[in-house]
Amino acid sequence: MADDNTFDLVIIGGGPGGYVAAIRAAQLGLKTACVEKRGRLGGTCLNVGCIPSKALLESSHLYEEAQHAMAAHGVKVGDVALDLKTMMARKDKVVEDLTGGIEFLFKKNKVAYFQGHGTILDTETVEVKTGPRKKETLTADTILIATGSEVMPLNGVEIDEKQIVSSTGALELAKVPKSMVVIGGGYIGLEMGSVWSRLGTEVTVVEFLDRIMPGMDGEVSKQTQRILKRQGLTFKLGTKVTGAKKGKTGVTLTVEPAAGGKAEEIKAEVVLVSVGRRPNTDGLGLENIGVKPDNRGFLEVDDHFRTSSPNVYAIGDVIRGPMLAHKAEEEGVACAEYLAGQSPHVNYDVIPGVVYTWPEVASVGKSEDALKEDGVKYRVGKFPFTANSRARAVADTDGFVKILADAVTDRVLGVHIVGPDAGTMIHEAVTAMEFGASAEDIARTCHAHPTLNEAVKEAALAVDKRTINM
Repeated sequence: MADDNTFDLVIIGGGPGGYVAAIRAAQLGLKTACVEKRGRLGGTCLNVGCIPSKALLESSHLYEEAQHAMAAHGVKVGDVALDLKTMMARKDKVVEDLTGGIEFLFKKNKVAYFQGHGTILDTETVEVKTGPRKKETLTADTILIATGSEVMPLNGVEIDEKQIVSSTGALELAKVPKSMVVIGGGYIGLEMGSVWSRLGTEVTVVEFLDRIMPGMDGEVSKQTQRILKRQGLTFKLGTKVTGAKKGKTGVTLTVEPAAGGKAEEIKAEVVLVSVGRRPNTDGLGLENIGVKPDNRGFLEVDDHFRTSSPNVYAIGDVIRGPMLAHKAEEEGVACAEYLAGQSPHVNYDVIPGVVYTWPEVASVGKSEDALKEDGVKYRVGKFPFTANSRARAVADTDGFVKILADAVTDRVLGVHIVGPDAGTMIHEAVTAMEFGASAEDIARTCHAHPTLNEAVKEAALAVDKRTINM
């Protein structure tokens, strides 16, 4: 075996978990290789997920602002026209620049990059298929699986990425459809539904459960639905899709109440299937090392990310926990540091979740629903953006900040925000919770005026029923 293909660590998957693990491992002195079959680094998140969707969310938001909001600021514009081709090209350029940036970081940190499909032959060997008849064999002391996740299919609704699309296809539509049904009221469905709604599509969200964003706090979910409904989205909750029939001009969906009842039909030009994601572990050669996924496809790992095979580790979407890029990144760093002999820590209780609609929705820690279910006594502090001076100045007053604190110790147990830049604001709460802060600690911390984050301070004051500006 050539010494050039012998490594301390071989990582299969170049997404947020894998590429971050590779860079950190190389920084710590491990000879590291990363195998990625896509041909571009960054995984689903960077190529067909988080980053391109945020680019379109920003562009569509500006388009909507120009149409409906700028005049109130004294900025008069003429007829606003949509150039979808340019919008899509900008999105693609953002992705291209960032993927190229990761390749630069690999070179900078001396990470070997192999483009191709990686298969584990045994606990020390990974075969990389780099072409139709070309393979390379890598030897490794340790193998790390970071292959991420793929779109969850829906029985009776076949994705063709033209009329019935996944999130990938929804990022590549060549024209603005007149109508769209989004199957699934989670993060991805609401974000992509918002993009096309802003651009002129009539969007209907069909959700099996009786609420959107099921992982979020119940009050946050209800408020967000009211806001999105006001923006033009239609919701059919407690509804399941049982079939889809494609025609020349669109798709006819058959739906019925989730609890049972009379079926009906919904027609749309495009259907977006967004019912979740599943671990991407097919074709990895897990059977060669005696590792078997659970009934949902996840790999079981210990506290150090070791699978049942001693030299094989796993992180990110292929193991349990929220399927979030930043969760995978934290695990990638932690795993690399474990392998280098350090003692890292991932605090799963303070991993934030963000929905990038407008207003944004952000959450960290426990929801009221979870605290009630666990029998935890808590106090609530809430403050609306209508009473925040910066929100009024920028004319973004929808939503609120809610802080949940232990009734006895005052320790912050959860923070939930619906409002402008909630995804940025939540990190004050994440930091506070990481250090075990109380609501009083946040309330006693000076916040600059006028800022949106003053709403966090006021919500903390509200826990003790002593808000100043409401």
